[in-house]
Amino acid sequence: MKRINFKGIIDTTFRDGQESPILFDTYKYRFSLSDKKKLLAGLIKLGIRYFEFFCPVVSQAEKKDFLELKKFALTLTNDKIFFFAHCRSHDLDINQSLDVGFDGLNLYIGLSKLAQKYSHKHNFQEILNLTKNLITPLRKNNPDLYIRFSGEDAFRTPLKDTFQVYDQIYQYVDTFGIPDTVGIATPREVSKRIKVFKKRYPKVNLECHFHNDRGLSLINAITAIEEGAEFVDCSIWGLAERSGITSTTALLFNMYKIDKKLCKNYSIELCYPINVLMGTILDTQVPPTEPVSLTNRTHTAGVHQKAVLKKKDVYESHNLEMFGVNKNQMFLGPLSGWNLIYYYLKEIKGFIITKDQAKKIAKEFKECVDQINKSLSPKKLLLKITDKYKLTKTKIPDRYVKKRLEDLS
Repeated sequence: MKRINFKGIIDTTFRDGQESPILFDTYKYRFSLSDKKKLLAGLIKLGIRYFEFFCPVVSQAEKKDFLELKKFALTLTNDKIFFFAHCRSHDLDINQSLDVGFDGLNLYIGLSKLAQKYSHKHNFQEILNLTKNLITPLRKNNPDLYIRFSGEDAFRTPLKDTFQVYDQIYQYVDTFGIPDTVGIATPREVSKRIKVFKKRYPKVNLECHFHNDRGLSLINAITAIEEGAEFVDCSIWGLAERSGITSTTALLFNMYKIDKKLCKNYSIELCYPINVLMGTILDTQVPPTEPVSLTNRTHTAGVHQKAVLKKKDVYESHNLEMFGVNKNQMFLGPLSGWNLIYYYLKEIKGFIITKDQAKKIAKEFKECVDQINKSLSPKKLLLKITDKYKLTKTKIPDRYVKKRLEDLS
C-alpha cells in the first residue's frame, strides 16, 4: 500500500503567480499591496500555511510588500505561517532574504546541460563545488533555517547528475525540490522519480513543482502526493510562467476525492470564493478550466437543461457546494429546448403559461436563432416572440423566488 506523506501546499501566487501572462493580458502586471493583503488573508483562511515570495533582490517594491505582509499575517492567525524566499544559489539573494526575515530559503540552480551553457554558465564541477560550499556553512550558521534545494529542470536532467549534487548536501537540507520547470513530465515519470528519491533520501522532504505546458500539472501533482511527496507548489488558478502550474483549488478538490483526510487542515468551502476573489482583482472571469468554478455547473444544451431542472445529479457528479460553488447556471441560447424556455418564462419572468404554449414559443425561437448576436441576445429574442402571445404576468412570492433552482436573468 502506498504511503501518503503529504504535509501541505506551498503557495507561490505571490512569486510564480506574478510571472503569469494573464497579469499582462489583464493590464495588471503585478499585484498591489492591497491585492496581496486580500489574497493572503483568503489563502490563510483557506488553510495555507506555506508561502513562497520573490527574493528581495527582485525589487524594492517586492521587498517592502513582503515586510508589510509578514506583519499583516500576525493579525490574521495565531498559527505559524512560513515565508520562503525563492533564491538563486547566490550569496546576494541569500543574504538579503535573511536580512528581511524569511523563515526559509528555496534555493535553486539549473543542473541541465542547457542551463550550464546558456543560463548561469557554471560547468558541472563548478555546480558541485558551489552547492557544497554554499549550503554547508549556511546550515552551520543557521541551524533553525528551513532550507530547500532544487535542481531546476529536474525531468530533463539525468538522475546520476542530480544525485551527485544532492548526495553531498542531503544532510544539510530540510527538503529537496523536484521541479518540472518546463512542463515535460508525465505521471509515469513522476511516479518513477518520486519512488527513487524517497528510497535514496528517506529523511528529506520532497517538494514538487509542476508546470502545465502539456496540461499535466494537476495529474502529476496528484501522482506525486500518492507516491509520497510531502509538498506541492500551487497558486490560485495555477497562475505562473507560460501555461501555469498546479491550481490550488483544483488540487484540493482532487485530494478530497482521493482521501478526505488530506484536506482536514483546509477550509474547502472557501475554494470557490478565493477563485472569485482573484477574478475581482484581475477583473476577469474565473477560467473555465478551473474545476471549482461556476462554469463547472453551467449547462447550455437542451437535453442537459431539461435533466438538471429535474435532478441536477444527472449531469453533475461532484458536490461542488462543499467547495463553495452554491449556484447553478443555465444559459438560455440557441441550444435550449422548450423545458428551459417554459421554466424561464414561468419562474423567472412570471408569465402564466402552459407547456403547450411554451412548446410553440420554443419552436419559433429555434427558427430564429440565426438572428442572435451582440445586439439581439437570446433573452431579447425570446421575449420579442413571447410578446405576440399576450401572456398574463403574475407576481411570484418571495418564498418561491428564494427556492428557485436558477436565476437566469
